[in-house]
Amino acid sequence: MTKETPLKAGLHPRNRHQAPYDLAALSQRTPALAPFVFTNEHGGRTLDFADPAAVKALNQALLALHYGIRHWDLPAGYLCPPIPGRVDYLHHVADLVSEGLEAPRTGKGVRVLDIGVGANCIYPLLGSREYGWRFVGADIDPVSVKAASLLAASNGLGKQIECRLQADPRRVFHGIIGPKERFTLTLCNPPFHASLAEASAGTRRKLRNLGKGGEETSEAPVLNFGGQKAELWCDGGEAAFLASLIRESRAFADQCLWFTSLVSKKENLAAARQGLKQLEARRVRVIEMNLGNKQSRILAWSFQEGNRWAD
Repeated sequence: MTKETPLKAGLHPRNRHQAPYDLAALSQRTPALAPFVFTNEHGGRTLDFADPAAVKALNQALLALHYGIRHWDLPAGYLCPPIPGRVDYLHHVADLVSEGLEAPRTGKGVRVLDIGVGANCIYPLLGSREYGWRFVGADIDPVSVKAASLLAASNGLGKQIECRLQADPRRVFHGIIGPKERFTLTLCNPPFHASLAEASAGTRRKLRNLGKGGEETSEAPVLNFGGQKAELWCDGGEAAFLASLIRESRAFADQCLWFTSLVSKKENLAAARQGLKQLEARRVRVIEMNLGNKQSRILAWSFQEGNRWAD
């Protein structure tokens, strides 16, 4: 029988980014950030978050100062993820795989599969630094796999992070998980949109919210966080991708302790719950996340009764 436990919303207590960014300390650690810092009309120091170069420099500074990741870059046009939200996901799932323990599980005994690792390799980099976990990152884009592998190696994590190419874009776990492999946890940040037009419209809304216009034009707007097709949209959008993720997970029920995915659209939860019920998932968690102006959640499920290979 499926058990569903809602958890308290809010930024995770272990998240290093509870307070506003210390731009002075960040600029001192990463001087490339300094030219993007300015004083706003209220006398505060800030950045233009609609400027892709500023966002990228901020990420480089955050990763260097807080996580010791000294080398981080992206191919032009690829997704530049917001660090606080990404690391929040990791803290919540660390609690998930540590249920019944006094402290979060750390070390290489925790093996994690990141579906859609992206060129930014952000979850493996952060998870390796925060918890010492081992990662396999999978992606359908060869450029992303190559870039992520390079980031892991250049930060001394080549033995802790392995990146694999998913040769069949219709598949999620098949072709990535070997017949004798086991993972404590899987992660996924599914493509949010159902088409390029929908992704472009969403970007225009973000730009308008940032006071940057975002008027309708015949050209797709430049994304302040970037993103390629596979990172931003897929046929059927988040709901279709989540359905595939759930459907395929059943075949690997004995090889993965917890499957997890971000779910940006709350209305997609009902179908996901129904799918998990039909597949007889034994445990389900819905973890609410409050990331500034954005509401999101983690859907987690397991076909196991407990953490049977926790140690």
